[in-house]
Order: sequence, then C-alpha cells, then structure tokens
Amino acid sequence: MPFNGPVDRDRIVQRIEAHTLGETPAEMRRGFRNLALGAAGPGDGSLRFRPEGTACDLPPVVWFHGGGYVFGAPATHSRIGRYLADTHGLAVHLPRYRLAPEHPWPAQLDDALSAIPDGPTPILAGDSAGGHLALVTALRMARDGRAPRALLLFSPNTDRTEQSGTRRSMEDGDPMVDDAADRRLARMCFGDRDPADVQVSPLLDDLSRLPPTWIEVGTPEVLLDDARLLHARGQAAGADIGIAVTPGLLHMAQIWAPWWDEACRSLDRAAAFALARF
Repeated sequence: MPFNGPVDRDRIVQRIEAHTLGETPAEMRRGFRNLALGAAGPGDGSLRFRPEGTACDLPPVVWFHGGGYVFGAPATHSRIGRYLADTHGLAVHLPRYRLAPEHPWPAQLDDALSAIPDGPTPILAGDSAGGHLALVTALRMARDGRAPRALLLFSPNTDRTEQSGTRRSMEDGDPMVDDAADRRLARMCFGDRDPADVQVSPLLDDLSRLPPTWIEVGTPEVLLDDARLLHARGQAAGADIGIAVTPGLLHMAQIWAPWWDEACRSLDRAAAFALARF
C-alpha cells in the first residue's frame, strides 16, 4: 500500500515526484500502477463495489478511470469505488476499457457504452481522461433518449481547440501532468482527428443535453480552464451544473482517498450533489 494512514498534500507530491511514469505505454502503465498501488493490488479487470450489509436502492455509479487513455486501470482507482460504497452507500462499477495506442478512439467510447447496465439508469463519473469519457458517453446517452441520472466529473479534459489558458500557465505548479505530456497522450488516442470534433472537444457539443452535472477541479492545475469553461458553457446552455474549485487539490486527487482528507471531501461533495437529486 502506498500509505498506512492519513497524509497531507506534501507527502503525496513527494510520492508523485519519486515515481516517474516513463516514455512508452508499457512504462507508463507500470509506473502509474506502482504510483497508485505500490507493489500489490487487484488485477486489471473491471471492479464492482457494493455497500456492505445493506441493500442498495440508489442508482449505480459507473466510474471511468483516468490515465490519458494510455495508462490506468480499474485497479488504480479501486479505493474510489470502495470509499463511495462504504461512505455513501453507492454501488460502483469501474469498467475496463481498451487503451491507446493499441486501440485508438472510438474504442474507448464503444467500451463505455457497452458498460452501461440494462437496469436502473446510472450515475456516470470519471477523472481526467475518464472525465472526458464520462462526458462524451453522457451526451451520447442523452441523444439516445437515456440520459444518466447525474454526471460527476473530476478535472475532465473537455477541449483541444486551444481555449484554455491554464494548460500552460499552471503546468509548473501541477505535479501530476503538463501540457506537452497531455498532448502526447491525446495524439496516441485521437490521432489526426479534428480537435473541433465534439468527441475530442465535448466543450463544443450541445451542452443543453447535460444531465445534472458536478465538476471538481483544483488550482494550480493544468486542466482548471477545461473545467471552468465547461461549467460556464453548461450554465449558458441551461444545464443543472455546479463546480468546486479547491486551492491545492491535485489532479487525480481522488485516487488518494481515504488517506487524504481533501480527496475525501472532493468525493463527498460530488456524491452529495448527485444524491440530492434523487
């Protein structure tokens, strides 16, 4: 396990700085797994978490993991699922989806749509690239007449058309990601797709179709403007959308629950937003 008890931001940053991800997809996958899990952890398949000892009559949560579509797995985000189940009584599914560059877009969207259960309409959630995947999937589901019950986004990628000012202005203060690395990952996934394609930049899509949406993001964070622009355009489109911008909250902070209080509070805010709408 990376930690044995409560930690602060500085401890997490020290761990991030000590675990370089490498250059190749294989190195990135191994490096990120070691960062998030240490030497041990579950395998790479999909994971499900249910509240212990109680029947769950709330909508299920489908959480898409982050990692630039190149690395990450349900296992690296397993503590999120366990926390939401234990703390908020939610059933959580972390599906496995195919990764780039071996499987370019839209393989990830196809897998996300296949992961939507046939029963009660779920809550969709995701962080970073997983937030992009949750957002694109939610808009597709809305077009198909089955919008998610809610959408919970954690530092999502929303735009590739150069509208963000923080992708470069804040990269020196963001220990988790920089603009050049994010662009490289995007090329592995999207190839030469037009940046204005709404599947690449869902900020440009019809945001009036958004379900109730909550956004979590920190500062300084490279994707801060991606989140703020989505919030502003969603509001202008009439969506039920809220945002929390938290000083010091790290990119992908939520993987450090339950050890870091700020990670827990971020998940608590998002869960409270969703649960208030049922």
